[in-house]
Amino acid sequence: MIKVYDDFLNLEQHQNVLNYCERASYIYGETDNDLTPPTGVTHDIPEGIMVHEVFRAKIKKIIPEGLSFYRMYINCFSPREIPYFHTDGSNGVTLLYYPQYDWKPDDGGETQIFVDDNIHGVVPISNRMLMFDARMLHRATTFRDRHRFTIAIKYEEK
Repeated sequence: MIKVYDDFLNLEQHQNVLNYCERASYIYGETDNDLTPPTGVTHDIPEGIMVHEVFRAKIKKIIPEGLSFYRMYINCFSPREIPYFHTDGSNGVTLLYYPQYDWKPDDGGETQIFVDDNIHGVVPISNRMLMFDARMLHRATTFRDRHRFTIAIKYEEK
C-alpha cells in the first residue's frame, strides 16, 4: 500500500511547518536498525504545538481504522549522506511529509521503497504526504546540495 496526497496542507500551514523544520534543534544518533550506524539527525515534535496538532487533525481523514498514533518527528539529512533501507515495524503505517520548496529531478531526495524486487521512488514534491505500510522496506535519499527535511508520522495497530 502506497498512497500519495499532494497539496496536503494549506499554504500558511505548509510555510509554518517548513519554518519549524528550519529552526528546530536536532539530535544525532538514531539508527534504522541494530545492524546499521546512525545517519542524519532527528527532532521529536512534541504534542500540543501547532505542527503536531495540524498534522494529527489532517491525518484523521486518511488513516486506516484500528491504528493508533505513536510518534511524530523530523528527519534531517545532510547532502550526500547515504541512509540505509529499513522497515518501521511489524504493523501499521508510516506517513512522510515533504516541506521543502523548489524540488527538481537532479536534486535527489526521493523516498525509495523496495517492492517486488524493484526500487520505486516517490519524489519529495513540496507539500506532499506519502503513506505506506510500515513493513515495507524503504529509505530516504538526500538532496545533492542542501539539507532534506521530512516529517515522519507513525501509527501502529491498537
